[in-house]
Amino acid sequence: MVAPGPSAAQQQASPPAKAGNPSGLPIPRWVSIRAKEANLRTGPGARYPIDWVLQRRALPAEVVGEFENWRQIKVQDGTVGWVHKSMLSGKRMATVTAARVRILHAPDTDAPVAAFVEDGVIVALDGCEATWCRIAIASHGVEGWMARSALWGIYDGEAVER
Repeated sequence: MVAPGPSAAQQQASPPAKAGNPSGLPIPRWVSIRAKEANLRTGPGARYPIDWVLQRRALPAEVVGEFENWRQIKVQDGTVGWVHKSMLSGKRMATVTAARVRILHAPDTDAPVAAFVEDGVIVALDGCEATWCRIAIASHGVEGWMARSALWGIYDGEAVER
């Protein structure tokens, strides 16, 4: 069976498809929100409506798609939308996912406690091993080690190096 090709009108109506991803970086991957506010749109372009406004600088997000200068991201609650690449940073951040998590002075459950953090706190990832991540909360001058299982913003088995 032979099917007819698209008409000239159909060919002009669709944006050209790009092979692969424009950035050349892996998909999926982790990024963080660079701006104080970032518009999460329904499609890859300013002409698409704003679905959500992310109002938290440094919020970790997962890039799940790319189109030209736009990145499709997923945030912790599962919301997916498109943001311009200028709103994103490659700085690795993570969100604490449990209440009253201990930050320790060393990657050892018997190490002294440096601080406690609550669910939803954003931390900078300075490095991660099998079960521990070295984190920092610059605004409070806190650094230490946290159980990797208490963080959102890192893949299982992923090694993060500073």
